[in-house]
Amino acid sequence: MFEFFTTLFESEGFSPRWYCGNWTSELGWMHVLSDLGVWSAYVTIPLIIGYFLVRKRDLPFRGVLLLFGAFILACGTTHLMDAVMFWWPAYRLGGLRGLEALLIVLGSVVMVALYAFATLRSGNCKAAFFVSVPLICLATVSFNLRPQMVGYLFLILTLIAMERFRQGKQRSIWLLPLLFLVWVNTHGSWIIGFGIVGVYFASGLVSFQVGQLEARRWTSSERLRLEIVLMLSVAAIPITPYGTRLAVYPFMFAWSLPVNVAQIQEWQVMPFNVVGGKIFLVFLLGFFLAQVMFRFSWRLEEFLLFLFGTAMACLHVRFLMLFVPFFAPLAAVILARWMSPYNKAKDQYLINFAMMAGVVIAMLYYFPSQHQIEEKVASQFPVRALQYLREHPAPGPLFNTYGYGGYMVEAGLKTFIDGRGDLFEQTGVLADYIYIKQLKPGVLRVLSGYGIRSVLMGRGEPLLTVLAASPEWRRVYSDDVSELYVKQDTGDGPKQIIAESLRVATR
Repeated sequence: MFEFFTTLFESEGFSPRWYCGNWTSELGWMHVLSDLGVWSAYVTIPLIIGYFLVRKRDLPFRGVLLLFGAFILACGTTHLMDAVMFWWPAYRLGGLRGLEALLIVLGSVVMVALYAFATLRSGNCKAAFFVSVPLICLATVSFNLRPQMVGYLFLILTLIAMERFRQGKQRSIWLLPLLFLVWVNTHGSWIIGFGIVGVYFASGLVSFQVGQLEARRWTSSERLRLEIVLMLSVAAIPITPYGTRLAVYPFMFAWSLPVNVAQIQEWQVMPFNVVGGKIFLVFLLGFFLAQVMFRFSWRLEEFLLFLFGTAMACLHVRFLMLFVPFFAPLAAVILARWMSPYNKAKDQYLINFAMMAGVVIAMLYYFPSQHQIEEKVASQFPVRALQYLREHPAPGPLFNTYGYGGYMVEAGLKTFIDGRGDLFEQTGVLADYIYIKQLKPGVLRVLSGYGIRSVLMGRGEPLLTVLAASPEWRRVYSDDVSELYVKQDTGDGPKQIIAESLRVATR
């Protein structure tokens, strides 16, 4: 593990980006200046957060704000690195292990934010901890280096700001317009953040007590502040490089992309036959059992969000991430009934320090090596097949498995489809891919309609069985992960190429 840190900043074996490809001065400087501009925009956000932390000493959860600022700074640093690599090729710093470390840091920030939110609502940090740990394990199914991780963090920060406002602490709510400005330029989940603010706002327009459900009306000053914050947040939505087009994207996805919603795995209904679905069901049943037995009182807005998160998680497994932050504060309140609050006098600082140091050392020691990460990637993606394709180019166009697309794009290969399902649905390619994947009648004619001459898919996929039985197709490469089939031509030249490929593949 420690050799990772000793070689992280080395550039031996790599050339500066100026010498990789045919860069003109104008094109190169356009990239450099663009990356520097994006980096400076990112740096502005932690500077503003730092300004508030210095001026407002009584801001709560200063640690969470510092982590958020550090995360934004880290995101911006990637653009600075892209600019610097034109002169200093530190590609190891941005390699697989760097990405793995970034995912760990981002996941840790989300975990701390969820813990802070549960603590804020329950008033018991111990209960919040014991609730957050198992709940975050449900959400980690969707943890990956995608913009949705940033949106998830922003969602929890929005909940923290609104919960503080409901508790009469009103300063943090003024950060919401800035948060939405960054959010709308990062991920389409900003619309859920607006929904959270809307539910809090609407729930404060009435006042009642019905059984264990209650609502408290906003004061005139609270309502005015919320309205101003909402107007400023709405005004921030069109401030994107694409104007309002980026802002309407979440609505387009919800109503204009039925194939994605119907076919992509993360949009399927909750699978209660797997471990994650069973844990989700246990949490739900435990909540309702505790409610029946002890009759906890809930505010209208938090109960509505809990019902919304539960319904969305049942409809689409991807929205299990919504259930977690909506349920965590309620679960912490329930658990706090049996847990005494934190007592600072009982703290053992030396033991705490030793335990935290041990955790950090263990993380460093067990952090995966470059070889381990590459082995993990090779077990899921066609690493060896792409190496074969580089040495023995197959005729195109090439048809590929959906899950391989992103990896192949990163490797510089042209693909039939990749993970940007929304874009491919608009052109009809996703529907045709599903048609081919499901082996509907005339599947070979559909392939021919696209002029497909090569197929790269996971080993044992149904389409490959059809190709193996067709005299027009020949398998030229196979390993324990993927298989490559090439369509035979009538000319002698292409036949010789295929024959040579077969000889090489069977050596």
